[in-house]
Amino acid sequence: MKKQIFGIKYKTVEELPVWQKSYELTLKIYELTNRFPSNEIYALTSQIRRSASSVPANITEGYSRNSTKELLQFLYNARGSNAETIFHLKLSKDLKYLNQEIYVILKEGYNEVGKQLNGWISSLKKKLTISH
Repeated sequence: MKKQIFGIKYKTVEELPVWQKSYELTLKIYELTNRFPSNEIYALTSQIRRSASSVPANITEGYSRNSTKELLQFLYNARGSNAETIFHLKLSKDLKYLNQEIYVILKEGYNEVGKQLNGWISSLKKKLTISH
């Protein structure tokens, strides 16, 4: 079944640009955190991986739900995880685990995901208001 988002029909969640971008960023986070100090494995490494992977995971779970209200809740969760990941990136940079250039690239990517999520959330909220 195709779902319509911003007037475009998507067959699967993997076709959504916001899902694709957040998944691509998650892969980069996993690759970069392989180089973090081993004493961070249960701390920052684990936290940033969880928050990063939570973004596309929440989009996926919300997309599979049968109501706009449920989808919205999962998009709010994805937005929260997106913000949390940005915090973890800053911490990683300040601890010298990431250089400035990588930090800026990743932060810009997560800012882009945040804008896409905000746009989708606004669109769904309008849809809910109109339908009531």
